[in-house]
Amino acid sequence: MKRKFLSTLGMLMAGSALLVGCSSDSGTASTPSTPSTPSASSTSDSSSNSSSSSSSSDSSSSNTSSDNNTSTPDTTSNGKISIAGSSTVASPMEKLVDAYNVNNPGVVIEVQSVGSSAGVSAAGNGTVDIGMASREIKDSEKEEYGLNEITIAKDAIAVVVHPSNPVADLTMDQIKDLFEGTITNWSEVGGDDQAVVVVTREDGSGTRSAFEEIVGLEMDLGGVSASSITLSALVQEGTGAVKATVAAQEGGIGFISLGYIDDTVEAVNVGGVEATAANTVDGSYTISRPLLILTQDGTSPETDAFIDWILGEEGQGIMADQSYVPVG
Repeated sequence: MKRKFLSTLGMLMAGSALLVGCSSDSGTASTPSTPSTPSASSTSDSSSNSSSSSSSSDSSSSNTSSDNNTSTPDTTSNGKISIAGSSTVASPMEKLVDAYNVNNPGVVIEVQSVGSSAGVSAAGNGTVDIGMASREIKDSEKEEYGLNEITIAKDAIAVVVHPSNPVADLTMDQIKDLFEGTITNWSEVGGDDQAVVVVTREDGSGTRSAFEEIVGLEMDLGGVSASSITLSALVQEGTGAVKATVAAQEGGIGFISLGYIDDTVEAVNVGGVEATAANTVDGSYTISRPLLILTQDGTSPETDAFIDWILGEEGQGIMADQSYVPVG
């Protein structure tokens, strides 16, 4: 009995020692002496972090590039130039704009035909970048606005009649009498027995102002200068309207810019001199005036570049093609 108890006790002590040994081996295995191979999950996480880091780097590079592009904007890509004034100047101006935009498509140029006087005040008030005038600037306008005057061409003002009218030449005095209503029938100047129909531009027109000054169609009303053109005249707004009205009236007479001449009307000689660009240059054709653009100081780079181009070879060539007299 005693021997059986001792045997059982020995077996229990051996089991306890074995359990202690297993616990010790487990602790040693948790801290291996050689590095373990990372698990698939660990490798995937590392790759994902690396990719994320690369993406962040690319994004940073992209943002830096974008910032660099916007820090030096192209000042000519979104430029805008507003122009208003004389209808005479507006016609070649639109052709100048079309040609300029071929190589400068990003510059938006707007042209409005509102008359010379309105163009002077618009430039003077700063509501447009460039004003247009087809007459000399008045002293009162110079004092009020102090604008820069730039002549882009010279123009002859042609006296036009219906193509069926046999009268081909008029003196300056005859022209004055016709527009004042002193001569009322074409037979008085060698034409047919037909009533004279005078066609003129509206008040504020640069062409009308220049024509009145050169021909002498002005009168003094108590110290104030006024037009002496007959009150029975048909008043038309715009050079095109004057030309169309004369073309529709067999007894019509009007005045338009030389650049508007076509086969719908006939330009008469003045004192034996034909209205041509060459005769305007040499001074033999005397009914002529400058075509002006007007600016304030401190114009934009886009405006300066456009004006320089107008005064350059290409711009002046376009003015010549429109029967105006180039200045450069």
